Amino acid sequence: MVETNIADELKRVFAEGVIACQQTADNVPTLWIDPERAVDVLRYLRSGIESPYAMLFDLTAVDERDRTHRSGLPDADFTVVYHLLSPGRNKDIRIKTGLRGDYPSARSMTGIWPNADWYEREAWDMFGITFEGHPHLRRILMPPSWEGHPLRKEHPARATEIGPFRLPAVREEEEQGALRFRPEEWGMKRHGEDTDFMFLNLGPQHPGTHGLLRIILELDGEEIVDSVLDIGYHHRAAEKMAERQSWHTFIPYTDRIDYLGGVLNNLPYVLAVEQLAGITAPEKAMVIRVMMCELFRIASHLVWYGTFAQDVGALSPVFYMFTDRERVFQIIEAVCGGRMHPSWFRIGGVAHDLPRGWDRLVREFLDYLPPRLDEYDGMVMKNSILRARTKGIGRYTLQEAVDWGVTGPGLRACGLEWDFRKKRPYSGYELFEFDIPTAVHGDCYDRGLVRIEEMRQSLRIIEQCLKNMPEGPYKSDHPLATPPRKERTMHDIETLITHFLNVSLGPVMPAGESFFGIEAAKGCNGYYLISDGGTASYRTRIRTPSFSHLQMVPHISRGLMIPDLIAILGSIDFVLADVDR
Repeated sequence: MVETNIADELKRVFAEGVIACQQTADNVPTLWIDPERAVDVLRYLRSGIESPYAMLFDLTAVDERDRTHRSGLPDADFTVVYHLLSPGRNKDIRIKTGLRGDYPSARSMTGIWPNADWYEREAWDMFGITFEGHPHLRRILMPPSWEGHPLRKEHPARATEIGPFRLPAVREEEEQGALRFRPEEWGMKRHGEDTDFMFLNLGPQHPGTHGLLRIILELDGEEIVDSVLDIGYHHRAAEKMAERQSWHTFIPYTDRIDYLGGVLNNLPYVLAVEQLAGITAPEKAMVIRVMMCELFRIASHLVWYGTFAQDVGALSPVFYMFTDRERVFQIIEAVCGGRMHPSWFRIGGVAHDLPRGWDRLVREFLDYLPPRLDEYDGMVMKNSILRARTKGIGRYTLQEAVDWGVTGPGLRACGLEWDFRKKRPYSGYELFEFDIPTAVHGDCYDRGLVRIEEMRQSLRIIEQCLKNMPEGPYKSDHPLATPPRKERTMHDIETLITHFLNVSLGPVMPAGESFFGIEAAKGCNGYYLISDGGTASYRTRIRTPSFSHLQMVPHISRGLMIPDLIAILGSIDFVLADVDR
């Protein structure tokens, strides 16, 4: 149900500005606001109430023009969706503004939240919605010369729907010119009072950028005056693909978002679908999910640990930690049959039961890793050079973290004990005993401390899974999750037809909206799904942590040196596929 207190308060304060309240499957209070009052409403929620909704958790848009199940919703061709989070209340609220016209406009929220910058650029890039007052509204994921807006319903979804790509010499020269950086377009100056600034490309191919990321640095000598991030090199249209894949067949695509997170990508998607359809996974499936998620959390953190040390000049640790990661993959491969991208979670449970001998592999790993982590403390985190390179570098306050939408270890490094596994338990996490590591300085070093302790807490959780793995089914028998059993299809034609349709076309999910976010390795990873009562998603929004975190880099690197920037990038632990989707 809609949360009465906040909905009634907004109606009382803004009267006709609140157009409608919408019921959603996730029970997040969802209010439609007059676009002319949107800035006032959002500013009020941000700072005008006790325990405000201080974090702009996500901002996206929906092309409503082909949607059929809109009963009771205001007329709109496009909708801008603002997802706000209140750490104090541990509550979310969803604000929607309906826009009319083929290329509508809305007012920018960059004056309220700094992280609205990239989100609004993305909405313009993908949907063609103009945000009035935005400081620099231009493409962010697509190339500057791209024609059209990919998430609009009329934009082609397949290569077969458009002509073959050609790059004649003239167009190649135009494309190169479009990529040329012009400082004046970003409000930068080429000259200061007593110096000439230098502009340097860091990347897009650079080992310190952890993927194809281009950073244009404005330098005064070796000091960073400002920087501009150029992303989108890894963009693969994951959200567009979701519109043409069935609910089941989209699962493998989720693995490729944070490609180091494995099943941590599957979980928020399948939980959002289950919430939409009213499916409850069996107890055993939930415990298996928890165990596999924590194994992938350790695997992801080991990659971060080794590359972080390597970024600041320690070359040996990465070899040790990748060896340990291989031990994790031996367990994952034995259980799932795959390694980095097992695509193993299913709507309603997991793909199959645990194999014989899984417990021995897990027990051996639990004995193996703790002394290794202790050894790495001395090798890396107590190393005087690494401490000098990372302490006090890339520091931000708790307020700044909330303003920029930081989640995960980066938020906990500022002292806030916020972990979705504890604050909003899912998949049975409320049954496990573990602590939430925090730090106080919010710098590169403390972000590292939090992740390292998280690995130890993950081992605690895995040990509890090992000792308390329940018996029973590994997948729900709900008809939207599992087709009728094969032996039953031979008895009556109705069951045979149902089996055939579910396997070939996929299940038909009820019309509605559902968001589910989890504590992934890099922060909160969430899926916002809209079903129009079909076999595929009408709109799939992937809220990734790396997108918010990377946006903060210019803010925390000004006045530092280029080597400091590399340490900052390593400490954030982002993956460009997680940024670009």
